[in-house]
Order: sequence, then structure tokens, then C-alpha cells
Amino acid sequence: MPDQRLRSIAFFAEMDDADLDRIGASSVERRLADGEQLFAEGDDGHHAYLIVEGELEIRKRSAERDVLLAVRGRDEVVGEMSLLEDAPRMAGAVAKGEAVVLEVPKDVFDDVLATSPAAVRGLFGVLLTRWRETEARLRQREQLAQLGTLSAGLAHELNNPAAAAKRAAAGFVAAADRLAATEAELGMANPPPEVRALIDALAAAGGQRLGSLARGDREEDLIDRLQVIGVDRPAALAATLVDVDSAAVDSFLDDIGTAGASRGRAVAAAVARREVAALANVALDATGRISDIVGAVKSYAFTGQAPVQEVDLSRMLDDTLVLMAHKLGDIEVVREYGTVQPIPAFGSELNQVWTNMIDNAADAVREAGRTPGRITLRTGVDGDHAVVEIEDDGSGIPDDVLPRVFDSFYTTKPPGSGTGLGLDISYGIVVHRHGGEIDIDTEPGRTTMRVRLPLTLV
Repeated sequence: MPDQRLRSIAFFAEMDDADLDRIGASSVERRLADGEQLFAEGDDGHHAYLIVEGELEIRKRSAERDVLLAVRGRDEVVGEMSLLEDAPRMAGAVAKGEAVVLEVPKDVFDDVLATSPAAVRGLFGVLLTRWRETEARLRQREQLAQLGTLSAGLAHELNNPAAAAKRAAAGFVAAADRLAATEAELGMANPPPEVRALIDALAAAGGQRLGSLARGDREEDLIDRLQVIGVDRPAALAATLVDVDSAAVDSFLDDIGTAGASRGRAVAAAVARREVAALANVALDATGRISDIVGAVKSYAFTGQAPVQEVDLSRMLDDTLVLMAHKLGDIEVVREYGTVQPIPAFGSELNQVWTNMIDNAADAVREAGRTPGRITLRTGVDGDHAVVEIEDDGSGIPDDVLPRVFDSFYTTKPPGSGTGLGLDISYGIVVHRHGGEIDIDTEPGRTTMRVRLPLTLV
């Protein structure tokens, strides 16, 4: 007489008694305490499990967090996907409260599927339902994880220019006060024309960057010269002048003798003018960078625009690079943009594609240990299609991995580092949403992801 507990499970409901006897005879009952792990993500699959009592939580690592995919209860089967695909577990299972499962060996599970049409029909229904459920949840999670990554990078990119602007604004007030004081002392309301010309020339001089040793020597020399002239705070003034073109500074110090007894104050006024201009330029550059980043965010998200827009592919790639600057770090980015007319597209969805592909390219470069590594972006037109290529100089994609890169849930990254949905989502956006194509050209030391999009959206 077969174990009647099996008969209540949808997967086995239509099996005959002989098949159920085979499963029951080979199964081992296993009891789990609350929180006990049945199997972990990434484990090899040797058994399927039939839940007899209690519940199991199915969890997957995503973006360094555990994501609850589902709760499986009495009369359900878990762990069957790993056996069917002969692949590591794509998620883990943990007891929610006390639970009892029947452990079915892989060879028995395979044998039943090979000989029982009823088992195949039952399993197909179970798998279809679960696949849709799991994919929907992980797709949403993948998009949220991508948004979190971009947000973290954006915060980092905004912090640097914001901090620079704040420092410049604080320094600007003090420098402006010093400039006003020195000009008042010098009588700059009506200075000698030759003194005004020298001060203006120094304020307009270019900058320079010196190595640490050369900078130290130059600063000491400037302090000595400033002390001879008789300026106040020679060390502070030298610290500013050391970053100014040496020829311009030397010419200024040689000629400022025309100021007579006021030459010390003239030097101080010139340095203060230089500080004010430099700080103003720092603030201008910093706020310009903030404006560029905010503009890139707005463009990336296609804020306030219709679902389908005329998009500039090169601009989209540039916007994505701005938001991913923190992730790219010191990787060299080469742009080889051709002339491509704006094309109709679901803009915000296409930006997901570029984000996924550039992110994968950056990972490939770093995993290959390239220093600093290179990513090349190309755009062009081929017949009635626009073409975007994203190439990296990583290690290339192995031959056994290449056929599966667009499969749902397939990833070569360790558990918790990827859901295996990034390229699957990209494929759906390009192929199904836009009627385009994605292909991969890879060899050791080079991988090119090529996206072809129709110039007119059907």
C-alpha cells in the first residue's frame, strides 16, 4: 500500500500505486527545527523534498541581502529544479517553524519522471507556476537593486563637487576680506598703472602641478624671496604662489619693485586677488558638475515624458556613464560614437540595458585583473538598424557559458552577487519590446555586446 501522504501532493496525485511505492520505499523522513537549513543556494542537488508537515522559506541572495521568494507548505515539492537541470541550487530553503520532509534521491526522482507520464504532467504544472512567480519577484528585486546601486553611486558623485563648492564658498569669504584689506592699504582706488598691470597679470597667469620634492623646493625659495620683499605671512602666500606658473610669479616678483615701499602690500593684494579668482573657479566648476549630474539623472529617467520617445543613443550612453562613474572608477572609457539619428524607443527601459551591460563589462575587467582596464562604447548605423556596441578587455566568456548568458537565473557570479536576470531582462527589452537583436562576440581578452535596434519602432 503506497504512502497516502504522497497521494495528497499535486505532483503525485495521478501516479499509479507502483510509482508511489517506489518513491515511498526510497524516501527518508527528515525533521527540521525552526530556522534549520534544508539546503543552501549554490549547493549541488542530490534530492528532491516533499513537505509533509510545516513550512519552508525559499530564499535567494540578491544585492548582499536575503530575498524571500516564497513560502512552501504541506503537500508541496521543493528542490526539484536543481535535479532537473543538473545544476547547483538557485535558492536556499530554511524551515519556518518545525517541519517534516520526505527526502527523495535524484536517481529515483529521475526514474519516475522517465517512466510516468502522470508525474511529468504534474511536475510541468508545478514548475510553470513557480517559474512565473519567482521570475516576477526577482525581476522586481533586480530593478530595485539596480536603482539602489545607481543611487549609491549618484550620492558619491554628488558629494565630491558639493563638498568642493562648500569649501570654496567658505574660503571665498576670507579671501575676499583679505583682498579688500590689502587693496585698502595699498590705496588701490588709484594705484600706479604699472602696479595694477602686474597684479592683473599675476591673477590671470596659468597654474602648474609640481611633484612633492619640486614643490617643497619651490615653496622654500618663494618664502625666502617674500621675506626679502617684506610681506606679512610669507609662508601662507608662498603656498598659493607655488601653484601658479613659475615664470609668471618670478616675473611678478622681479618687477614689483616699482611699487617701492608698498611692494609687500602689492604682493599681498596680488595673492589675495589670485585666491579669490581660484576659489570662484572651484565653486563654478563644482556647481557645474552638480548641474551636469542632475541633468543626466533627469535624462536617464526620462522624467515627465511619454513611454516612447525619440532618443539619442550616444546621449543615453553618456548619461549612464555619469551615473555609473563610481562603479567604473579608474577604468578607461573610450567613446567611438558615429552619427546616428534619434530613434523611437522606450527610453527608460533601454537605459536599463546599457546599465546592465556596462556593469557586466566593469565586472569582467576587474575580474580579469586589468590595470586600469578599458571599456569601449560605439554607436553606428547598419542598414535599417542603429547599432550599439559595449566592448571590454576582460577575460572573455567561456564556450560552455556563452550559450546560457541570456537564460533566466543563470549566473557565473557567486551566490548573492547576481540574480542571473540582468541579461535576461536586457534581452526581453531589446528583442521583445523593440524588435531588435542582441549578440555577443567574445574571445580571450575581448568581449563585445552588440545591440541592434530598428530605426523605426513597429
